[in-house]
Amino acid sequence: MSPQGQPFDQNAAERLANESGLIFVCGRYEGFDERVRSCVDAEYSIGDFVLTGGELPAMVMIDAVARLLPGVLGSVDSVEADSFSDGLLEHPHYTRPAEFMGQRVPEVLLSGDHAKIAAWRRKQQLQRTWQRRSDLFADAELSTEELTQLQQWQRQAKTQKATSRQEDKDNGDSV
Repeated sequence: MSPQGQPFDQNAAERLANESGLIFVCGRYEGFDERVRSCVDAEYSIGDFVLTGGELPAMVMIDAVARLLPGVLGSVDSVEADSFSDGLLEHPHYTRPAEFMGQRVPEVLLSGDHAKIAAWRRKQQLQRTWQRRSDLFADAELSTEELTQLQQWQRQAKTQKATSRQEDKDNGDSV
């Protein structure tokens, strides 16, 4: 564990989950003795910030790796549908009750139509990724339909931005 290590991500977790065993070396305050580096296979960082020690990053990594091991989660489907399992963020989730504080679960999720539910989830996954982490699309495998949808959202965003700028000018606001 080191802020100087390679970024730890889902791909790294999947690689480590295939190892027969792991040992985490966690430095304190200023890290660990430089000579220790010659004894490790890889150094990982969980982000561009510094903590008082490597214990918390090690726990994060252990959790990310362990959940990929058979039997840790209740269902193998849980891992396959997670955020980043296909390189994108996950779709929204809803639980019971069907209405909470005036907000309803989308009707399609209550329909029982598995094909429509899957299509809704995929569209939501794409939209959420586009809104929050569009950088993830660089490596994503998308269908022609999905690429067309992204282009449509981009055009809509440009139109909204242009409209907003015009409204600001009309109102005398500086841009």
